[in-house]
Amino acid sequence: MAKEITSRSENYSQWYNDIVKKAGLADHSAVRGCMVIKPLGYAIWENMRDQLDKMFKDTGHVNAYFPLFIPKSFLSKEAKHVEGFAKECAVVTHHRLMNDPNGDGVVVDPSAKLEEELIVRPTSETIIWNTYKDWIQSYRDLPLLINQWANVVRWEMRTRPFLRTAEFLWQEGHTAHATKEEAEEEASLIHELYTRFLEDYAAIPILKGAKTPHERFAGAEETYTVEALMQDGKALQAGTSHFLGQNFAKAFEVKFATSDNKEEFVWATSWGVTTRMVGALVMTHSDDEGLIIPPKLAPNQVVIIPIPKPTPEILEVADKIKAELGAKGVRVKIDKDDKKRPGFKFAQHEMEGVPVRIGIGARDLAKNQIEIARRDTKEKSQIALDTVNDVVPKLLEEIQQNLFDKALKFREEHTTHVSTMDEFKSVLESKGGFVYAHWDGTTETEEKIKELTKATIRCIPLDFEAEEGTCILTGKPSKGKVVFAKAY
Repeated sequence: MAKEITSRSENYSQWYNDIVKKAGLADHSAVRGCMVIKPLGYAIWENMRDQLDKMFKDTGHVNAYFPLFIPKSFLSKEAKHVEGFAKECAVVTHHRLMNDPNGDGVVVDPSAKLEEELIVRPTSETIIWNTYKDWIQSYRDLPLLINQWANVVRWEMRTRPFLRTAEFLWQEGHTAHATKEEAEEEASLIHELYTRFLEDYAAIPILKGAKTPHERFAGAEETYTVEALMQDGKALQAGTSHFLGQNFAKAFEVKFATSDNKEEFVWATSWGVTTRMVGALVMTHSDDEGLIIPPKLAPNQVVIIPIPKPTPEILEVADKIKAELGAKGVRVKIDKDDKKRPGFKFAQHEMEGVPVRIGIGARDLAKNQIEIARRDTKEKSQIALDTVNDVVPKLLEEIQQNLFDKALKFREEHTTHVSTMDEFKSVLESKGGFVYAHWDGTTETEEKIKELTKATIRCIPLDFEAEEGTCILTGKPSKGKVVFAKAY
């Protein structure tokens, strides 16, 4: 199987695109800026979705579904919100097609113009809070902890599969609370939940922090972010959790009667992660031979390959191994294709990132052993057949931990503290990564640094330590360092 993957050192962007295509994660679409998610890519997303869904439900959240279309007037009710999304909105203006009078296919029926245009969902705060107005009357109706799994459209001009597309899949949580403290606790809870998921399941080390006022979600009073570092030294925002205050409640008149019969506006949060996490997984772990998937999220954790072909004797052993490992919760596939040579299969499953490969041949069986290979280090070994049930689950745990440790080591090696603008520029050019530097707290300086270096403030770290200093650009006083990076 020809790999033909561009090396990371030669062209990281092309390397990423090669893996997405050749590993079978996604394909181009006939619709500009959109992608077709192929079975392997979607299976990874399903595993992410299922685990996150369990974590949401374990913390008291429930799922619902809200319309794809949002009346244009809804977006006018929260000024900051509409300003944040106005340039990315797709707008529905008509509801019918008709045959072209000139005989050239179909055209929009001019008589079918909508009285009010509909916005294709860029995010659902407005339509959900319009609905909550009818659902919330009393403190007994709170907290309201709703999540939905859906698609959204943001009309991006520069797209890249999984990382930035005009349409993508996500979950969006929208919660309502009786007090400010409860809403702030909810935003922090989800922030921690995202961190735990990304580190424990995706094996991606996370830097937790809050966004600057300039980088906050449109309409939020506080935005918490989980930032990951990719192998090219660029940051990727992997998820956000927002404390919305009472902004949307006031915009949509969502009030409740307190226990002492006073009327108050509710407090709100929203939060979400997207299929961008699949892109983050690719860029964090994969190598020049193809995709590497952490075992906890791998659709197939083990592939068994008969050598040189699937004979009845070999398949009998393979089926037994699959059944016994399956009883321990291990996801196993037997490659029974007899039209491809073992070498081709090895390359294919390596490209697709299967964590563990087991090879079974007649000579191996005669010695009561099998060959086992791990995708992360490419190490191979012969093990006794009767030890497979103990060895494989432990090996999967070891691979999962190794991927996290390797990514964490890379991040630590690419985290730098600087005190001058010259140092700042030098680090960004030489190795990239997370750069801690003093900032004077103004949006003007934040934007100027971005203009000069293309680096943005990724977050104000949650473990922020007060430290008197001077801004690297203006020399004005600073109370502590924030984290900069070039980013996706």
